[in-house]
Amino acid sequence: MRTLALAAFAGLLLFFHVREGWVPILDSANLAFHEAGHPLFGLVSSRLMVYGGTFMQLLLPLTAAWQLRRQQQIGGYHLCLIWFAENLLNVARYMADARRQELPLVGGGDHDWTYILSSWGLLSWDTTLAMWLRVLAVGLMVWVLWRDWRNVRPTEG
Repeated sequence: MRTLALAAFAGLLLFFHVREGWVPILDSANLAFHEAGHPLFGLVSSRLMVYGGTFMQLLLPLTAAWQLRRQQQIGGYHLCLIWFAENLLNVARYMADARRQELPLVGGGDHDWTYILSSWGLLSWDTTLAMWLRVLAVGLMVWVLWRDWRNVRPTEG
């Protein structure tokens, strides 16, 4: 039953990403984490500030997953890994927009992935890299569902 619930959650996330490009409530929280990451990582280094948004956006679900795994809460661990994969889809969407710069940015400002990919000499690869990140994200969701299905044991009765 848990695997079915996780599959329904992952399916709903994918549906919203394909149809709307945005998952209500969840992506609002993810955006807040992203924006908070810029000044937090900027405290460590001004060079890290541009990366801080993506780092924080990905670090939070991974930290939650790690903690739940330590507590042997496998269902919650898998849920957080799906949340992480959903954030990878958000990063891919932002990355794919690096050249076009059509996505609205919070408070205007510079496009993180335009700066990042330009500094790495990879700006012309924005959509290709984003496509591979999407493949990774969906692959992670499938892997998590497979692991959950494999690990769920029927109750003895």
